[in-house]
Formats: sequence, structure tokens, C-alpha cells
Amino acid sequence: MGEGVDPTQMCQSLVDKVTQSKQLMSISNSEVLVLFEDWLEELENEVIAVTRHNENLTAEDLAKKLGLSFRGADFLISKLRREGKM
Repeated sequence: MGEGVDPTQMCQSLVDKVTQSKQLMSISNSEVLVLFEDWLEELENEVIAVTRHNENLTAEDLAKKLGLSFRGADFLISKLRREGKM
């Protein structure tokens, strides 16, 4: 992840906007949304693969393993658990 960029804040902000699709479509084009969705899906698949081998992996461990912030890892774990993917 790039320095100076907090992927957790970026991800959470975009996810919030996706839930408000009419508002998102008025401020962004569909190509950006598709790119974000693809990126998020790839990241979620990485998290699922890593946690499949170690169900007791903490958000801190996941953050170190995938190069995410603690908040980013915690957000993804919570999201995937809510969706029943973990």
C-alpha cells in the first residue's frame, strides 16, 4: 500500500458510498466503481485465503501479513464475518 494513503479510510468511505448508489453515481463514473469492486474482491479473497489456514489470526497479524493498517484488516475481518464469508 502507498505511503501517506490510509486504505482503511479510503475503503470504508467508498463502501459507504456504494450503499448510497444514487449519490455515488452522481459523483463518480461506473468505471471507477468497477475498479474499486474488483480491488475489494481481490483483497477479500486474500483475507479469506490467509484466515482459512489460521482461523485464530488477529487483525494485527493479518495487517502485518498483507501490508494493511490495523484498521483496514479489522474492517475487512468484520465485513467478511458479517457477510458469512468467514
